Amino acid sequence: MAEGSGSVDRIDAERALDEVERRRRQIIAEVSIPAWYWWGLALAWIGLGVVAVAAPGWAYVLATVGFGAAHAALAPHVIDGRHGSRQLTVRTDVVSGRTSMFVIGFLVVLVVVTVGIALVADALGAAQPALLASAIVAIIVLIGGPRLLALVRHRAEKRVAR
Repeated sequence: MAEGSGSVDRIDAERALDEVERRRRQIIAEVSIPAWYWWGLALAWIGLGVVAVAAPGWAYVLATVGFGAAHAALAPHVIDGRHGSRQLTVRTDVVSGRTSMFVIGFLVVLVVVTVGIALVADALGAAQPALLASAIVAIIVLIGGPRLLALVRHRAEKRVAR
């Protein structure tokens, strides 16, 4: 850059733009849901399967309602993707407001999958169809949850690049 001239040479401009792009990608990489959320969700899913097998029906209903209430209280603070780490809160205009919708939709699909697997397992004569279904869905949560957020980050990349 020529001193005092107020102009920026091409190389300095390219370096500055490269740095802006690098920082933008850093911010988008922070779009996430904490790992403890997925682990807690998976363990709760298995817990519900255990309650379905080991407890009376009323206890299962109570556990399901309790799980739903606890999730409803916690989820709004976690599933928006803006608080993946304590280091940074990503601005709303970087993260789609649809992140929470994607996660809730994922959970609704998982409920349907759980019921479907349990019904099929029961029809096939599995010993503990509810527990089997909840364990399979817990694995899906641990694998699929982070992959869902990878999709959200990819969409954020495309949106910001426009």
